[in-house]
Amino acid sequence: MRRGWGSRARTAVLAGVAVPVLAAFAGCGDAPTPQRLKLTSEVTETVRRPDRPVKAPVRIAVAPVISPRESFRLYTPLLDYLAERLDRPVEFLQRPTYSEINDLVRNGHADVAFVCDYAYILGQRDFGMQILVVPQVMGRVTYHSLLIVPAESQARSLDDLRRKTFAFSDPLSSSGWLYPAYLLARRGERPETYFARTVFTYSHDNTVRAVADRLVDGGAVDSLVYEFMVLQSPELGRRLKVIGKSPPWGNPPVVVHPRIDPSLREQLRQVFLEMDRDPKAKRILADLAIDRFVSLDEGYYRDVRTMAARVKNLP
Repeated sequence: MRRGWGSRARTAVLAGVAVPVLAAFAGCGDAPTPQRLKLTSEVTETVRRPDRPVKAPVRIAVAPVISPRESFRLYTPLLDYLAERLDRPVEFLQRPTYSEINDLVRNGHADVAFVCDYAYILGQRDFGMQILVVPQVMGRVTYHSLLIVPAESQARSLDDLRRKTFAFSDPLSSSGWLYPAYLLARRGERPETYFARTVFTYSHDNTVRAVADRLVDGGAVDSLVYEFMVLQSPELGRRLKVIGKSPPWGNPPVVVHPRIDPSLREQLRQVFLEMDRDPKAKRILADLAIDRFVSLDEGYYRDVRTMAARVKNLP
C-alpha cells in the first residue's frame, strides 16, 4: 500500500470476469454462450487522512479491449493519477463484455468509461452516451481493423477464409466484429454461414494469441492492440500475417453519461487534456502507448455508423 498522499481511495472490481475457452467454438449468429473460466476477485487500496471527509468516488469502467488482468495492470496507474488530481476516491470497474460496460454507464453505475467506438455509437443511440475525450496514439487519432492469420497460412484475403475458423473479439467491437461482418454483408453473406466456425474471445489480445497459436484460421483485431503487442513481442509478430485492413476511423473514446454532474465532467475533461503536460502523467500515458488525450469531432465515427447500418444493428 502506498502512503503519503492526501486523501485517496482506489477500488478495483473484477465482477464475474470470464475468459472464454477458445476450443469451445460457437456460431456468432446464435447468441453464443462459450464455456468460460470464471476469474472473480476484488482488490481495494485506501489511503485517507482522518481530518478530511470522504468524498464520493468517481467510478471508471474499462471495456475488455484487452484481457481483464492486463487491463488492471495497465490502467491502475492512470486511475491512481486521476484520483490524485481529482482529490477523491476512484473505483476501477471491469466486466466481461462491452455490452455490460455500456449498461454500467446507462444505469448510472459508472461515471466514466473507456469503450469501443461501436459501443459508443450504440450507447449514444440508446441513452445519449457522450464523448469526453479521445486518446491520440503514435500521433494518430484514428485506427483500423486488421484481419490476421498465422504467418504460415496461405490465405491472402478474407476470400480465402471461407469455411475456415475465425475469431471475433466482442459483438460490440467495430474492429473485432463489425468490420468483417460489414465486408460480408456487402457480399450478401453472414459470418455464421460464411465461416465454418466462429468464436468470441472477448478481448483483442486473446484474439491475437488465438491466431498466433493456430487455434483459429483467422481473426479480426484492433490495430492499436496488435501494434502494441507486436512492439512488446517481435517474436509474436513473426507468427502472424495481416491480410486485410479497414479504412481509418476515430480511436475508441472515453465517454460519460449525459446526466453526469457538469462540474465533474469539466474537471475530468481538463485533467485528461492536461496529462501530457505533466511529466509524471506522461510516463503513465507512455506505458499505455498514448501520446495524449484530445477533443475529437463526431465525424471521425461516420464510417462506423455506416457499417452498423449496413449490418442492420442500427435503424
